[in-house]
Amino acid sequence: QVQLVESGGGLVQPGGSLRLSCVVSGSIFSLRTMGWYRQTPGKQRELVAGILGGGSTFYADSVKGRFTISRDNAKNTVYLQMNTLKPEDTAVYYCNAGDYGTIMTGQLDSWGQGTQVTVSS
Repeated sequence: QVQLVESGGGLVQPGGSLRLSCVVSGSIFSLRTMGWYRQTPGKQRELVAGILGGGSTFYADSVKGRFTISRDNAKNTVYLQMNTLKPEDTAVYYCNAGDYGTIMTGQLDSWGQGTQVTVSS
């Protein structure tokens, strides 16, 4: 079973930056597609960014040009660099591992505790 530990969230002013990290265990990390998601109260969890095992990336339109996903296979870690943050980016952010299809749908069995990102002045 995959274990996921997210970190790096916090309170930041609009226009600021944060870097989220997610350490993955219990999986062959280098082979997995990784995804970052976010969720706000009363809304479904949405996919924000993904990165394939080979390094190709994809993003939600709402974060293109502002967020960058990357991975370090040696550290079993995936990152989300978030720049030019907006109040609407406020959410709990989660990561997960799967194949391209399950990452796109979010139909995954286990989730970490997430990390809270709050963008406010």
